[in-house]
Amino acid sequence: MNKSYPRSRRVGDQIQRTLSELLRRDVRDPRLAPITLTEVRVSQDLSHAKVFYSVLGGQIGKQDSDPALTQEILDNAAKELRGRLGRTLGLRHAPEIHFEADTLIDEGARMSAMIRDAVQQDTVKHVDDPDESKQ
Repeated sequence: MNKSYPRSRRVGDQIQRTLSELLRRDVRDPRLAPITLTEVRVSQDLSHAKVFYSVLGGQIGKQDSDPALTQEILDNAAKELRGRLGRTLGLRHAPEIHFEADTLIDEGARMSAMIRDAVQQDTVKHVDDPDESKQ
């Protein structure tokens, strides 16, 4: 296989697909908010997998989920998921799974809101000062 796509990345991609299915099918904790796995980074020796997740919008009829509770549920399920993952993928030694909340989506939304507010304030400023627009 091509060296630009190392084994750890290939295994990471497969882990992401398989873990998504296992979480959906096997982790039946009603307190767990709907999540999506955004990325999996596997160490070079394939012994550890850092799984980034993002909590999807609040469930219908429920308050927004507690991030600490979601993390706790995933951490508790990690050991069982590791065994199932190893059997499903046929790995001799399945990597230890470490879940971590992915903040990129939230940060992107925050940055977009800041840009939108700045543009809006700039527009209001130029509408209030017609002489400035003639320069």
